[in-house]
Amino acid sequence: MRKEKILALLKQKESGKLEFKEAKREVPSSLYETVCAFLNRDGGDIFLGVHDSGEIIGIDESIIDKMMTDIIAKSNNPEVLDPPFILFPEKINLEGKWILYIQVPESSSVYRCKGVVYNRGADGDFKLKEPERIAVLTNKKKGYYSEARVYHHLEMSDLDSTVFKKTRNRIYSKNPEHPWLTLSDEEMLTRAGLIKKDIETHVKGLTLAAALLFGKEETIQGIIPQYKIDILVKQRDLARYDDRLDIRINLLEAYPAIMSFLERYLPDPFYMERDVRLSLREKIFREAVANLLVHREYLHQFPARIIIYRDQVEFTNPCNPVYKGNIDDDDFLPNQKNPIISKFFLQLGWVEEIGSGIYNIKKYLPFYTPGRRAIFNEDIVFTTIIPIPTPDDLQKRNIKEMTLHGEATPEVTTEVTPQVTPQVAKLLAALKGPMSSSELQAKLSLSDRKSFRERYLNPALVDALVDMTIPDKPSSRLQKYVLTDKARTWLAQLKSEG
Repeated sequence: MRKEKILALLKQKESGKLEFKEAKREVPSSLYETVCAFLNRDGGDIFLGVHDSGEIIGIDESIIDKMMTDIIAKSNNPEVLDPPFILFPEKINLEGKWILYIQVPESSSVYRCKGVVYNRGADGDFKLKEPERIAVLTNKKKGYYSEARVYHHLEMSDLDSTVFKKTRNRIYSKNPEHPWLTLSDEEMLTRAGLIKKDIETHVKGLTLAAALLFGKEETIQGIIPQYKIDILVKQRDLARYDDRLDIRINLLEAYPAIMSFLERYLPDPFYMERDVRLSLREKIFREAVANLLVHREYLHQFPARIIIYRDQVEFTNPCNPVYKGNIDDDDFLPNQKNPIISKFFLQLGWVEEIGSGIYNIKKYLPFYTPGRRAIFNEDIVFTTIIPIPTPDDLQKRNIKEMTLHGEATPEVTTEVTPQVTPQVAKLLAALKGPMSSSELQAKLSLSDRKSFRERYLNPALVDALVDMTIPDKPSSRLQKYVLTDKARTWLAQLKSEG
């Protein structure tokens, strides 16, 4: 989380969306009641290790990691939060003291903490005991959040089994200890809030969010035939288009497909941040694409659309607006349109925190297109316009660098990052038959296990170049890895070119 936002929150008083809790040596028993209340109301921010006044008390450093593990485990336990809502606290050091920060969104479901429904008011958390008041809360969410709609005719066979496998690989690459990795497909959907009880029939079933994330193309088209993401390139032919991508597949497949298409047409100037090269294109456009997918109103007839012009990219998608007009990051309070889908994207590392999209775009855009601003306008159709550097812009930057340094620097290159990094290439060449991670690491003569996983194994898994022999149990001690057909094709092509 941004440090300036943390400091600003700590200067405020507790409210309906902000809670401070002391937690010197243990997790406060009231934490999950507050989480439940925030989920049921408008979401909010929780700080552990902070006095009610906002004074930083701190958490004992010797137990803070265990405290984080306990919070992750209990929030994933339906006996504590029902349905489960997995939390990932952020550890922060301020004034030499450790605190924990937890961001909680508003949910599209009604939550219970140990069987009790909690709501949030200006004075804190309170129980909802009367059935009619719970019904009002339920109907409010039902009327706004279509992602939680239950489709009783859908079955697990209507979902794409290969997407579950890829999803586990992606989650594993981000967090090998993630509690979802040990669950079956159906259990994972339940824990993620994708299998729910219909509030009218009280019968459990797959939700619209489940179909959108994991459904086969025919499954999605069968329940929302208007679903489409249309991507057009209009850099030469403005009357028609130069190229087009028509997306009708599930969101977990759509996101990488859209990013891959954008990489073909968008420049990626060289950029260094703290001695590490970052892809400005990825930083900016992964946020824009994620926002397009997680904040769309999928029952609306209007399709989502991305148009790539010569000097800008325009994103449009239907939504249920909370605000009207242009959004300014300085006074913008984020609101999630599809909390379940957004939470799933968070587990994959495709989004960061609530509201991070607009912030990250504005943070990196000055380095991508100096002097130009993005536009965010919320209405029935949410519009995002992101300027991109034209060939003329890049040439001017090139001339400027030559003037300053006597030669062109890599700052103006627009190369596309290779799909296979040198580290992954070495791993693929070393992988002969089923091999464990320790065997691979030894064959590559690598001593740092963390570096091996982050730079070699995990990228290969995410790009579907390597498969697990036991995909349903990523953390199994018997786990081994094998090349995929995609990897074998790449190796054969490399050999023929060499």
